[in-house]
Amino acid sequence: MRVTPVPFDPALGAVLDSMPRDEESAPGPDSVTAIRDSAGAFPMPPVAEVIGDRAVDAEELTIPGPEGAPGLAVTVLRPRGLTEPVPALYNIHGGGMISGHRHQDTPRLVDLVDALGVVAVNVEYRLAPEHPDPAPVEDCYAGLRWMTEYADELGIDAGRVVVMGGSAGGGLAAGVALLARDRQGPRLAGQLLLCPMLDDTNSTVSSHQYTERGTWRRPMNILAWQALLGDDAGDPAAPVSPYAAPTRATDLSNLPPAFVEVGAAELFRDEDVNYASRIWAAGGHAELHVWQGAFHGFDVFAPDHEATRAALASRRSWLRRVLGL
Repeated sequence: MRVTPVPFDPALGAVLDSMPRDEESAPGPDSVTAIRDSAGAFPMPPVAEVIGDRAVDAEELTIPGPEGAPGLAVTVLRPRGLTEPVPALYNIHGGGMISGHRHQDTPRLVDLVDALGVVAVNVEYRLAPEHPDPAPVEDCYAGLRWMTEYADELGIDAGRVVVMGGSAGGGLAAGVALLARDRQGPRLAGQLLLCPMLDDTNSTVSSHQYTERGTWRRPMNILAWQALLGDDAGDPAAPVSPYAAPTRATDLSNLPPAFVEVGAAELFRDEDVNYASRIWAAGGHAELHVWQGAFHGFDVFAPDHEATRAALASRRSWLRRVLGL
């Protein structure tokens, strides 16, 4: 398919131009290590340094994983001096399900804990290809189950929990919301899906528009899905689990309200717009934001851009509404 990309906002395009370019046009299985090393080239400061002088406490725990699997590392972030249960965020990090770690989202979560007075639980899950589907989503679901089971000890109101994540974390958050519905598990107040990775088929127009430029391009996305799903990735006839690739779900009814955010100039645009549209078609609640000229992860790489300020304000507004803050 030959397509013309949607142009980047000029200021955001300049940010992209200033970033190192990955010239590998067709990454293969051996590229996973390079992708992880590239992500590791930007190490996160310690959690205490991210918190600074804000009234937020952090606790590192190891909790039970799925049956027969290793324990999961989680970071719990709490407003200091809690005296009663408060709403909570359950966060899942991005990285294509092949890279990344929970601490990359610490700045985003500390900001939300400080601004909204909520508790955040940030989970570490196993990565593909060493741990293909269903390991990542089952890890994330196990962490959510633990969080709600120990809500009293954590200072959480179990009736007001939002599952959230960006990119692959957004896709896993959508998968966890589907699992919670289908297994009659924790009742979620909402799902905050930031540029979520939902569709293994890579068949939309936008998935073809960003092959050569952007922070997450089509060849990398194909590699990531193949690492997670093996030969089934991209085959519409293959029995791919909807919990791994939520676009595959045939029923999007009775899900918690969704906030879906995506850039207009990124490969996940069309699958994310379609997911929100299908929730509406099933009679559900969804709020959709498509940011003009924005690339994948623009809020992380361009924190001072006006689109980022607007996006952060929109997320907080939605969280206040669904959590009754």
